[in-house]
Amino acid sequence: MNISKREQRVLHVLAQGGAIHFKRLPNGKICNIRCFTREGHVLADCDLQLFDRLKKRRFIKSVSGQPYRATRLGISSVNSQQDNR
Repeated sequence: MNISKREQRVLHVLAQGGAIHFKRLPNGKICNIRCFTREGHVLADCDLQLFDRLKKRRFIKSVSGQPYRATRLGISSVNSQQDNR
């Protein structure tokens, strides 16, 4: 499956334990998102359009109002990367 570099970057962060926190409008639509790494840093590459693409492809999922996390499909779709620590 073709995944852009930005999608790869976000999925890699989520696969390592990060999460996408969101805020909803009163009508239920998501208006603001922030992608956090597991260390608590904010990933600047994640925007609403990228979020919608990942959600549409079922790479990320939220369970009962919790932050969005990577699904099994999302984790298996991301190319492995060497961890730079």
